[in-house]
Amino acid sequence: MSDDAQIRDLAHRWAAAVHTGDLAGVLADHAEDIVVFDVPPPDDGVRGLAAYRETWPPVFEWQRQGASFEIVDLEVTAGTDVAWAHALLRCGSPEELAERPGRRLRLTLGLRHQDGRWVVAHEHHSFPLS
Repeated sequence: MSDDAQIRDLAHRWAAAVHTGDLAGVLADHAEDIVVFDVPPPDDGVRGLAAYRETWPPVFEWQRQGASFEIVDLEVTAGTDVAWAHALLRCGSPEELAERPGRRLRLTLGLRHQDGRWVVAHEHHSFPLS
């Protein structure tokens, strides 16, 4: 499988794990020293896999209320040792999506090739300001 295909597969598996509340799947393929800049606080980011793990229970609670979390567009640029990907996701409760059907969550991933596989070293989520 090409690097591009591996990274696309990684991103889609991650998004599916978020949607179903699968914490092990969300954490898979993430570096121990990951840095995350997310929509909710803290404003200075989340650092390390343990801290990243702690951010997901509230998201899963929200997901259980019927929210969508699906990649609708994904672009990948892969080098030998590092890669990045950016995506747009359909993310919201049924009510939020009905009110603003075109709103998209923006996702950027910074990856590195480590121990023969791609791992996410940086993750950034954001919504445009209303």
